[in-house]
Amino acid sequence: MFVASDAMAAGALRVLRLRRRAVPEDVAVVGFNDILTAQHTQPVLTTIHQPIVALGSETTRMLVRVLSGEEPTPLPTELVTRGSA
Repeated sequence: MFVASDAMAAGALRVLRLRRRAVPEDVAVVGFNDILTAQHTQPVLTTIHQPIVALGSETTRMLVRVLSGEEPTPLPTELVTRGSA
């Protein structure tokens, strides 16, 4: 299950535990953001990391390039594999 944010993925882990589903044996869960919460869920959350501090700067540079007629480039992301997937 790919969830839009780590906070929502933490909630999904709680619901799966209540429904007696084993993670990752029955359902793998992956979040997005790599917030601190992801390191403290049970099991520890696999997530997609984006460098939040650099995100604002890169987004501004991307906007300037797009306004100049260039194609946008993807923002950097990294899969952080932990216990939930």
